[in-house]
Amino acid sequence: MIQSTFTILLGGALRLTDRLERAVAGSRFIAADGGMRHAAALRVRPELWVGDFDSTDGALLELFPDVPRQPYPVAKNETDGEIATAEAIARGATRLIFVGALGGERSDHALQHLFHAVSLAEQGLDVLLTSGDEEAVPLLAGSLSLDLPKGSLFSIVGVSALEGLDIRGARYPLDRFSLPFGSSRTVSNVAEGPVDIHLRRGQAIMLARPYDLSGA
Repeated sequence: MIQSTFTILLGGALRLTDRLERAVAGSRFIAADGGMRHAAALRVRPELWVGDFDSTDGALLELFPDVPRQPYPVAKNETDGEIATAEAIARGATRLIFVGALGGERSDHALQHLFHAVSLAEQGLDVLLTSGDEEAVPLLAGSLSLDLPKGSLFSIVGVSALEGLDIRGARYPLDRFSLPFGSSRTVSNVAEGPVDIHLRRGQAIMLARPYDLSGA
């Protein structure tokens, strides 16, 4: 099956980096409310702009007058980001990149983005969340490989208890490790190059800081 990549522009932090630009190259774009401000930095024109527009000012509306808008009431059951995701999936998305999903002023939104990513991965979608400085990838039962620079920091945060966790290519490798829910054992590891992970049971999120080489 041909992979169709959609990038969802969200309202969190963003720093334009080489890795981010490579990730979104050739992608289609949908903006969620104030996440449209990232379109200028990425030099893209989204095909759709959704949300209640409560975090969109007049200057941003004037900057992108020709982008189709799909407005929703402020009182609704989903976040603007979830609405944008549903629109991408309806258009055939098989890979989703959430730009501006991490950091920002709303911890509740950032946390929801992470849990939503795990749910999407369970549905078979390939998911990446990024702020440029930080990246997050859902980790389910199976294998995952990430091309990380030597010395960069990464953590695995369990959304549940984890069983049979293997970590290769890291300063602190693990073999068939059982991680209790809430444990910090897998926080602040250091990549020795590409990192390979295998998980036999559980749900987690891998968070990496590819430009933070403080572990080198």
